[in-house]
Amino acid sequence: MSGKLYIVGTPIGNLGDFSPRAVETLNDCDFIAAEDTRVTLKLLNHFEIKKPMISYFEHNRREKGEIIAERILAGENCALVTDAGMPAVSDPGEDLVALCHEKGIDVKVVPGPSAFVAAAALSGLPVGRFTFEGFLSVNKQSRREHLLSVSHEKRTMIFYEAPHKLSATLKDLFETLGDRRIAIVREITKIHEEAIRTTLKEAAEKYSETPLKGEFVLVIEGESEEKAEATLEDAVTLAREYIKEGLSASFAAKKAAAETGLKKGDIYNLIKEA
Repeated sequence: MSGKLYIVGTPIGNLGDFSPRAVETLNDCDFIAAEDTRVTLKLLNHFEIKKPMISYFEHNRREKGEIIAERILAGENCALVTDAGMPAVSDPGEDLVALCHEKGIDVKVVPGPSAFVAAAALSGLPVGRFTFEGFLSVNKQSRREHLLSVSHEKRTMIFYEAPHKLSATLKDLFETLGDRRIAIVREITKIHEEAIRTTLKEAAEKYSETPLKGEFVLVIEGESEEKAEATLEDAVTLAREYIKEGLSASFAAKKAAAETGLKKGDIYNLIKEA
């Protein structure tokens, strides 16, 4: 008889947030699939849990995913954990969960702390509707395309970011989205937990010279519904400014289209005619 996969949320900073059901699940499972076994071992030791572990992370997920699934199909129960928060959310555990579903394995969830949900609650920004965008790519082209794709998003947006990339990200966000309200939420559930409510312009300027420490979630307000609609002439003018900055006509038209909501082809044709 096949076993089960349990998705178990782990603390994002405060061990007191680990639920009794999560402790029970780890005690009852046959083995644990962990992002970093060293990090998980500290959690297990704190709660006096002794279970065998198998590493499962970004660079071994395909090979280890099949091994884990086969063990579950053979009758073992597996608990999937990440270093902090909910597995499978902006996390390679997503692939293991999908693989188990494909193989007909019963998947259960043991909810736990989630950084982006906690940040949304702390932000003070409208979060009746929001979009979780995860981490921005380190690849410049992918990063630019991601930001352009959300430049007219009306819902509040939530991003994860590492401390060493915060300054560059705030600068990119301001340049692409314009000046909007932002809550920089850091060190959630830890002693220095803080929600810094400011604007993208102020944050980009201030933290370029005075870097913040900690783990960050960025909560940014969506585009205002009252924002005036741009004309095609406005878009062409904007695209020409980007060309002066060194962008190609095609990319300048694409960027202007993303910022104005108008069609790239219409902007590009007018640029070429001039």
